Amino acid sequence: MPTEPLRCAGALIVDDGVELAPHRFTGLVAPAVERAFVAGMFAGHDGGGAELSQRYGGPTATGFLVEFRTRLAVPGGTVDRAGFAAVNRYRDPATCQRALDKQIAHGMIARQPDGGLTATERGVDFLAELYQVHAEVTEELWAGHDDRVHRLVEAYGRVLAYAVLLAGEPEAEPGPAFAAMAPPYEPDGIPSGVLLLNRLGTLRYHRADAHAAAWTAAGHTATSVGELPDGPERRAIELETDRRAAGPYSTLTADERLGVLADLAALPG
Repeated sequence: MPTEPLRCAGALIVDDGVELAPHRFTGLVAPAVERAFVAGMFAGHDGGGAELSQRYGGPTATGFLVEFRTRLAVPGGTVDRAGFAAVNRYRDPATCQRALDKQIAHGMIARQPDGGLTATERGVDFLAELYQVHAEVTEELWAGHDDRVHRLVEAYGRVLAYAVLLAGEPEAEPGPAFAAMAPPYEPDGIPSGVLLLNRLGTLRYHRADAHAAAWTAAGHTATSVGELPDGPERRAIELETDRRAAGPYSTLTADERLGVLADLAALPG
């Protein structure tokens, strides 16, 4: 790993002559974000989340609450039709609606007159307990890495805030999945592990929107892009995804981008 990175014209230049601009960094950091996030969510499932879900009716009652937890845990938080559809863009719409209807019947989610979704009182209680489960499991999963977790929480706090700011610009392209999830619910006293887990999770939807915009521009649908074989066309879509997803990471300095990669790589899970 280079020891003397230099900042040049807004890009990261490392001492072996390889440039790591924000759009290239975005492509490198995406799998690291995915690994850390998935590790935290699996730990939550195995460390009490599955048992918690069963107490409230099982996955058929809680599935979308878990998925949309960063917004539905917010007092009065709502996910609109567009956001729900965008988050589920790779799933069969009819299947999703049947699953949603079951969770509404379980009294966990309420549908508003305009089609928006909110958590019921019972749903809010479930989410409060879920946040506690995630607090316990991330503390155990990332034990001994407090400084690393704190650095990542701070860095991703700035990245996320900038992503929200960029999404509000008049010339911004629609990002309905990210809009449905951001900003994540962060009540006072929330532990660093939960902050990191939810900030990473929310940023995943920023990239998901970028990916959808890239394959749409290339003439694909959610179905056809999933069937696209490895090759130049898929690679071009991935590169365009990196370009569209890069904006929020420009708020980090060159050294901070390298530090984020190193810290994510070193997290257990």
